[in-house]
Amino acid sequence: MMKSEPSRREVVKAGSLGLLSTGAVGSTVLGLAASSGTAADAMAGAYGGNVYTLPPLPYGYDALEPLYDERTLTIHHTKHHAGYVNGLNSTLAKLEAARASSDYSAIKALSRDLAFNGSGHVLHTLFWHSMSPDKPAIPDGLRQAMTRSFGSVDAAQKQFAAATKAAEASGWGVLAYEPIADKLLILQAEKHQNLAFTDTVALLVCDVWEHAYYLKYANERGTWVDNFMKMANWPFAAQRLEAARKAVAKA
Repeated sequence: MMKSEPSRREVVKAGSLGLLSTGAVGSTVLGLAASSGTAADAMAGAYGGNVYTLPPLPYGYDALEPLYDERTLTIHHTKHHAGYVNGLNSTLAKLEAARASSDYSAIKALSRDLAFNGSGHVLHTLFWHSMSPDKPAIPDGLRQAMTRSFGSVDAAQKQFAAATKAAEASGWGVLAYEPIADKLLILQAEKHQNLAFTDTVALLVCDVWEHAYYLKYANERGTWVDNFMKMANWPFAAQRLEAARKAVAKA
């Protein structure tokens, strides 16, 4: 018996980019169900009423002070992230109009905008949950996966920081799960959607677009990344890893 495909709401809630783009953190593990707790809440508010929406932060705008300042976080969430949400909904409306008129003259630009804004929306939603004011420890399951994949937890953290700092121009650092080998990878994403490794699942992401840190850190991207590592929400990454593995086991 063939399995029915999940609804778009289910895929978005799971944190998959597979139906939005082939972005660097795109996952086409259909039916990926979020686990309980933080990971289950990550996509709450990201989609509703048949449109994509700006989700609330999981903490107050001043909760990450002094490492991440209130002004930057407020602008980043209410202006930049909101812009990707609006861009995604606008692009989908234009694609609907193109289908209705059978006019696909702008399909190349619209496809690019879909990938850019859709990936931007999901990455930012994950980014807010990738930081915690509690500075939590790395859970044992994730620690074991990091050691198996990179040799040690220290090596994994150093590679993640180095890759994130070195992302060309505007981009991201991504800790991802690769289900074929059941291992973790560290990726860079340029813009939001470039440098694809299809079918991986993003576990933890760090934004190194200048709007993410420039008001506080100016051109000191490295200092920003070092401080992000102090706020990294490892339990969130561990929950997403567990959810991804369960989804693969059921596939």
